[in-house]
Amino acid sequence: MKTSELRNRYLEFFRSRGHTVIPSVSLIPDNDPTTLFTSSGMQPLVPYLLGQVHPEGKRLVNSQKSFRAQDIEEVGDNRHTTFFEMLGNWSLGDYFKREQLPWVFEFLTKEVGLDPKRLYVSVFEGQGSIGKDNESVELWKEIYKTVGMEAKEGERIFAYPARKNWWSRSGEPEKMPPGEPGGPDSEIFFEFPNVQHDPAFGEKCHVNCDCGRFVEIGNSVFMQYKKEADGSLSELSQKNVDFGGGLERLVAATLNEADVFKIDIFAPLVARLESASGKKYGEDTEATRCMRIICDHGRA
Repeated sequence: MKTSELRNRYLEFFRSRGHTVIPSVSLIPDNDPTTLFTSSGMQPLVPYLLGQVHPEGKRLVNSQKSFRAQDIEEVGDNRHTTFFEMLGNWSLGDYFKREQLPWVFEFLTKEVGLDPKRLYVSVFEGQGSIGKDNESVELWKEIYKTVGMEAKEGERIFAYPARKNWWSRSGEPEKMPPGEPGGPDSEIFFEFPNVQHDPAFGEKCHVNCDCGRFVEIGNSVFMQYKKEADGSLSELSQKNVDFGGGLERLVAATLNEADVFKIDIFAPLVARLESASGKKYGEDTEATRCMRIICDHGRA
């Protein structure tokens, strides 16, 4: 599937479910001194996640151009980029987990055609006053049953601490500044069985392993908390859904291609580099790494 087709399918899928398509905002954020660049789809929507009424309603969807410099040292592997498009859908105090998780699964398996047997999920295991997200665990079990699969914890569903399954712009709850919204999340991973596990990343492979066998393709954040000045977390006035999915990674998954730099939007850049260098992408490890870095940085 080409990038433009997948983007359009995503927007139409959620538009047909009552979402208003909103434009991608500038990479240079307006009225947000906390960061140099727009790094996610939710960033421009923070006031509305906190309760302000959005002029386009409670259900929104878009594909947001994003830049994350914190991943710059990872660029050169098969999946990391600094610039990417983030597919996002939001519920601003409207629907919640019971609608969001089945919709995302339906989009990935029926609309895009990914094999559910190659999809794995993670949930928040709990921390402090916030308990384990058992609701998402049970929902995922129900969802997998619809495709004839028994999803067991530790085999298909995995629980991780806040470092992996809590999302805010600042990270885990203890890192959130007063007034910052955040919440537990449920991530979806796609497995590339042909990628051999690299022991440099641990003795055994797992869904959160960095060897490249499992690649995160989507994350549903249940943004329902706000950090208080005393360090505690309080419930927001509304429960929100904030989904983010990497467009480039999703396209690669539809092609059963573990290397995101082999999708259509990178093809002209790779071809130009091959012509200029006289080297073939994929034949030489170091040359391939360099081409990936140049492709990403040039695009960014």
